[in-house]
Amino acid sequence: MVKKTSLSAGAIIRNMLLSDKEVKTKTNKVFPVVTDKAQLPYILYRRAALAHNPTKAGMPGADTVTMEVVCYTAQYAEGVELAEAARAALDYKQGELDGIRMRSCILIDSEEGYEDDAYVQQLVFQVKI
Repeated sequence: MVKKTSLSAGAIIRNMLLSDKEVKTKTNKVFPVVTDKAQLPYILYRRAALAHNPTKAGMPGADTVTMEVVCYTAQYAEGVELAEAARAALDYKQGELDGIRMRSCILIDSEEGYEDDAYVQQLVFQVKI
């Protein structure tokens, strides 16, 4: 089995969202990257960037991963509530899954919009692995 790295950070994000009681009251549909079969409301997550930080000795160091968490809902207020729940589940949190340790997760940006008949709340997190 290949050792998991920061490329698998999304698995931690998904697990934390699905484990959060408040998020689960609003949706239990959390998908990586894209889905064409989801019914509102749902959350998509994706790795948007990765910065590898090797140590001076050339050994693996802590990676910084930019993760996007996007909430899709039928109503604007519902979207804001889902985004607030997602933020509470992830912001300033730590986690571990399958040998990958997330040392920190901090909200660094957000944006809202409307696309394909859905309100969209996009949260951008900086994750240290």
